[in-house]
Amino acid sequence: MNEAILEKLKVLAESAKYDVSCASSGTTRKNIPGGIGNAQGWGICHSFTEDGRCVSLLKIMLTNNCIYDCAYCINRRSNDLQRATFSVSELVELTIEFYRRNYIEGLFLSSGVVRNPDYTMERLVRAIKDLRTVHRFNGYIHMKSIPGASEQLVHEAGLYADRLSVNIEIPTEQNLKLLAPEKDHASVYKPMSFIQQGMLESKEDRRKFRSAPRFAPAGQSTQMIVGATSENDKQILQTSAALYQRPSMKRVYYSGFIPVNSYDNRLPALKQPPLVRENRLYQADWLMRFYEFKVDEIVDDRYPDLDLEIDPKLSWALRHPEVFPVDVNKADYSLILRIPGIGVKSAKLIVMSRRYTKITGSALKKMGVVMKKAQYFITCNELPVHTVHEASPEYVRKVLTEKKFPKSKQTDQQQLSLIFE
Repeated sequence: MNEAILEKLKVLAESAKYDVSCASSGTTRKNIPGGIGNAQGWGICHSFTEDGRCVSLLKIMLTNNCIYDCAYCINRRSNDLQRATFSVSELVELTIEFYRRNYIEGLFLSSGVVRNPDYTMERLVRAIKDLRTVHRFNGYIHMKSIPGASEQLVHEAGLYADRLSVNIEIPTEQNLKLLAPEKDHASVYKPMSFIQQGMLESKEDRRKFRSAPRFAPAGQSTQMIVGATSENDKQILQTSAALYQRPSMKRVYYSGFIPVNSYDNRLPALKQPPLVRENRLYQADWLMRFYEFKVDEIVDDRYPDLDLEIDPKLSWALRHPEVFPVDVNKADYSLILRIPGIGVKSAKLIVMSRRYTKITGSALKKMGVVMKKAQYFITCNELPVHTVHEASPEYVRKVLTEKKFPKSKQTDQQQLSLIFE
């Protein structure tokens, strides 16, 4: 492979690593005669580099040149860093060669904005169009739509990409203007609406004609930066909840702020990214999507931020001891979902199994229930009466958050405390 292309690859792969919204599943495309590869709905097997990057997709930028000067972005125009730009043919050749060598299973394509949004978007679309029509590439393609791009270009992108995404970056307009004065939320929400409209029209067309082309079959996603601005978790989750009202929105990604431009006084002086907070937001997001929780149940005016010490579901349960204990042999599915230590799969197994037999503690363990948590919030035939009411929420929190030391490293005092716990 051309040395110049490989040098560009080093620069542009490094520039792309801060975008976490690289979904790799959600669509199935079978191989066709004369085509290259396919895409599977259950996702791509990921491998990770030492710094945590996913490398199963070729995660690359068309260019790291950019007309914007966003405070949080490594590729801002005022930064003095090595710049590179792929031609459309170079990017296509690189993707095909990597795919043929089985280095990758798909493409995640983004770009800095050069000249104007439509100019950049047109080049991105041309790249994925050539992959599909000229090289007949059937692998997975996730493309970043450029905020401010025209409806025509967004629609054309959706005909060739499996998933499209437009990053919100900062949850509130006020703070976005603070860190990125040249951007606004209107330019982000507009292409989101174009994508949604294209998906709905495609769905309707395919009801009438099975041969109608699919538009972004894996939907759309977005990303928010966590910790760069003053938003609390309630504001972030409210934004996410509003986005999930859109039928086309599949995932909202949360990216802990990485201080790559520490010289900018508008940014907080963080020593490391807020990774625990990022993880708690993903857990809260999961509760909204699969556990029937509302935003104001997870966070409210009294608790606007997620508890960093315990997961959001356990935090909710400890704040509402009046709901428990729950009898797993009688409670409905929605209430069982709210028990700490019980997941969606386990809840479904409980509801299905109790039609035929009484649920016991040993049965719950076999179903995958985390009894260390669940035992304080449930009742069933075998379990002793030792619920959150008898133990108190404070005691349960202490027990579940206390670090256990290996016996060889325990002091005499620590061993005694465990014995009399």
